[in-house]
Amino acid sequence: MHRMIFCCQRLVLAGLLLGSSQLPGAEPSVRDVLGKRVPDFVLPDTSGEQVALSDFNDGNAVVVVFLGTSCPIGNAYVPVLNDLQKRYEDQGVRVLGINANLTDDADEVAAHARDFELTFPMLNDENQIVADLFAAERTPEAFIVSRRGNVLYRGRIDDRFGYTYRRAKPKRHDLEEALKEVLAGKKVTKAEVEADGCLITRRDRIKNRDEVTYAKHVSRILHKRCADCHRPGTAAPFSLLTFDDANEWSDMIVETVIDRRMPPWDVDPRHGDFRNDLRMPQKEIDTLTAWIDNGKPLGNKADLPEPPVYESDWMIGEPDVIFDMPREYAVQAAGTVEYQYFVTKTDFDSDVWVKASEARPGNWSVVHHIIGFVRTGPNQQIGRLPIVAGFAPGEEPTSYPDGIGFRLPKGAEIVWQVHYTPTGKTEKDRSQIGLILCDEQPERDVQTVGMIKADLVIPPGAKNHRTFISQKFSKDSELLSLMPHMHLRGSKFRYTAVYPSGKREILLNVPNYDFNWQHRYLLRTPKFIPKGTTIECVGYFDNSEENPGNPDPMATVYWGDQTWEEMMIGWYEAIDVRPKKVAVK
Repeated sequence: MHRMIFCCQRLVLAGLLLGSSQLPGAEPSVRDVLGKRVPDFVLPDTSGEQVALSDFNDGNAVVVVFLGTSCPIGNAYVPVLNDLQKRYEDQGVRVLGINANLTDDADEVAAHARDFELTFPMLNDENQIVADLFAAERTPEAFIVSRRGNVLYRGRIDDRFGYTYRRAKPKRHDLEEALKEVLAGKKVTKAEVEADGCLITRRDRIKNRDEVTYAKHVSRILHKRCADCHRPGTAAPFSLLTFDDANEWSDMIVETVIDRRMPPWDVDPRHGDFRNDLRMPQKEIDTLTAWIDNGKPLGNKADLPEPPVYESDWMIGEPDVIFDMPREYAVQAAGTVEYQYFVTKTDFDSDVWVKASEARPGNWSVVHHIIGFVRTGPNQQIGRLPIVAGFAPGEEPTSYPDGIGFRLPKGAEIVWQVHYTPTGKTEKDRSQIGLILCDEQPERDVQTVGMIKADLVIPPGAKNHRTFISQKFSKDSELLSLMPHMHLRGSKFRYTAVYPSGKREILLNVPNYDFNWQHRYLLRTPKFIPKGTTIECVGYFDNSEENPGNPDPMATVYWGDQTWEEMMIGWYEAIDVRPKKVAVK
């Protein structure tokens, strides 16, 4: 059946496609994605296996091509794409097909891949999520995605096949010429070339979209997903509690949620289940987009929900104990501020156990991060001390389930490490750490452990420098959280458990690590780790010119506190297993 398409090609081109710019019902996106970073995505391939874009970012580039089962122009290019994959695979290039057509189900996509003998993966974008990320309009339409996920080219494959012509040889190999420039490290000369082909009719994922209002729909999404950070007295640059707030920032809201920059969450969804998962469901993104398309109506005020009530400026609630920095610190207007260290004595008469903790900047505009280390002796190395509280962009306060607590020993000191970033004017800060204490000694103590790669040496210009650290568990334990830490050159981080049986399990994969968002990934249920298990951490660093945050691609980079230096720490929190826990092999 599929091979008959070639026989009908002239008829289809002369009829449906001749001179067409839009088919009935089509709603092609006009978003400009050139140069932008496409967020990682996961789709099923023709065997049903879940495949991610990040699975291919060890190479130099990915050619993403949107295809359908019945578009004659797209089908005519399949041999060209197969050949491209074969010729450039040794140069670190992978071709990845995406089918986002409404009329093609999974069985048809699989049959098409077999019939046309595709040599590259074909993924089924049933809900057109990836088509929206790329703003793809036609089949075939090709995109070159850099190793870091940026779109460097979009458009036609070449000028061999069009609506009214079919050449034996193309006059210009648009996609391949762009690919050669990318591999040579050059800027693409013609980064966008209009493509002929079949329009991708968009699915309307929101029913009754004309009825979407702020009062009934949008307010609830923003209050649930955004307000905890976007409210007065927090690090966010603006509030999103009211209609006026949402109306003023509406275009920015939609852009950031479509691009998946907000809420910030860069975890591979195939591994781990985290209770602080910040991802916004696609239905909510579609609702926000529909509201803007409708002209941003307020709606009936009677539909407005009660605004969120925050009983305290503290996210954990009013603390039992508040420690202030011992003195106010003046932050210079410009330049680099070395990490500042302060010491506060706790002066508890006996050991206490912490149920929740929060580090709170006194001046949100200048504090990049705070770490509160617990020190019980004068000669202890700071980087290896347990942490009672921390703050960094994207990091949530610490809160433990009932029966679990962090022991703060009698006579301990809190050593503050504070990282300041100048704003252009002289600023002052006096930050705080707040603790909520357990009413009684909990059944189990939390251990905070940092696996440290202190002997880092990252060569100049290294694009994908791999580092490795591991640790074996000497007793049965349960993991509560995982938190990777690198600086500006960090690009990927992965935790893997290697069990005594030899079985391997990825616990957390962050394929696009972002120093700007320091997440502590909280496991929804504690993860049992039997004695003898090894936790492996693999991190990758991009010290090349392609990394826009790289302070100096010509430098050899070593371990150090400052952001232009590097760190690799695999933090985790664990507790001892309750008695009679049955090991899972």
